[in-house]
Amino acid sequence: MTERLISLVGIAVLIGIAIAFSTNRRAISPRVVIAAFLLQAAIALFVLYVPVGRDAIQVLTNAVQAVVDYSNAGIEMVFGGLANVEGFSFAVRVLPMVIFFSSLMAVLYHLRVMQIVVRLIGGAIQWIIGTRAVESLNAAANVFVGQTESPLMVKPYLRNLTEAQVFTIMVSGLASVAGTVLAAYAQMGVRLDYLLAASFMAAPGGLLMAKLLMPDEEADTESEDPGLVEAEDSHHSNVILAAADGAHVGLKLAVNIGAMLIAFVSLIALFNGVVGFLGDLVGMENTPTLEGILGFIFAPLMWLLSVPWEEAALVGALFGEKLILNEFVAFLHMGEVVDSMSPRAEAVATFSLCGFANLSSIAILLGGLGTLIPEKRELIGKYGLRAVMAGSLSNLMSAALASLVIVA
Repeated sequence: MTERLISLVGIAVLIGIAIAFSTNRRAISPRVVIAAFLLQAAIALFVLYVPVGRDAIQVLTNAVQAVVDYSNAGIEMVFGGLANVEGFSFAVRVLPMVIFFSSLMAVLYHLRVMQIVVRLIGGAIQWIIGTRAVESLNAAANVFVGQTESPLMVKPYLRNLTEAQVFTIMVSGLASVAGTVLAAYAQMGVRLDYLLAASFMAAPGGLLMAKLLMPDEEADTESEDPGLVEAEDSHHSNVILAAADGAHVGLKLAVNIGAMLIAFVSLIALFNGVVGFLGDLVGMENTPTLEGILGFIFAPLMWLLSVPWEEAALVGALFGEKLILNEFVAFLHMGEVVDSMSPRAEAVATFSLCGFANLSSIAILLGGLGTLIPEKRELIGKYGLRAVMAGSLSNLMSAALASLVIVA
């Protein structure tokens, strides 16, 4: 009971932060934000607490895991005996998963399976929350694809969006993660059922924080008829080309992920080493580390999400790594300690890390969304930090709701 009361306080604090930093508090639509919050909470309650919902998410988890298992055939074909070596190899077990799922998503997109699913989910979001069709469809797409791919599904409608609507597109991308990397996170020891739940909760969660931090102020005279919005078709001529192109995109993503991890983990070690050396020079016994500093900063926030105080610094450090570096670094470090975490701390950590909201994503937004609407590139850069804040608050809200309803 105490943990749930703390979670309720944490939810109130997160909403309060969003309102405090809103560009126009008077323009906030109670109908939209209340509906978005209730939908996010309802998803959490259904998939994490209600027995039939927990069974449903477990069925989905088993289905995704079965698909993951099929990827082992390709991994063993390429890496041979390395695929079955004792111990965990990130390069062998995780990065090939990104390539496989990228190819699979490209095939499903070519076959119009993704468009149908996204249209159904987007239509439901629009009907329940009351957001614009483009915003709703983009939020639904972000459940399955990344922040650079989802705007492509509504590309014809992007140029006529208002500032607030462009901001919503940005936040939806940062609040979510791509379906192509969920399996990779799971390979690092993160619970797949939590990852799937977080992905679905991110759709209304991103809309909630976007509409709190930058509510609609302009009359949408140029906006589209909601009934006319359709996801764009695949540009591939056949399924083989779609699979090949998806694999190529996945390869580039996997190489980027591997390169970033090598750089960031090494830089963290260098920072800790330099600080330790300086500490030794002045006779300091317990020199601070980057993880320790981040843990100290974010521990109170994690406690408000009902993480036990003795674990709050650990979860806070993981969230800090995700914010200033990226979620892959944070999940990698989480996988090293997850077996020693309490169920509640594990849940809060997983949900709070499950999003692209980090500082480096601002550059990705400029390169991706900024290319699709170059006339709004300055706007994207201007609101980049605010979008990261909104995406982070969305992830933390999912974590707070998960902590509120899980049986731990």
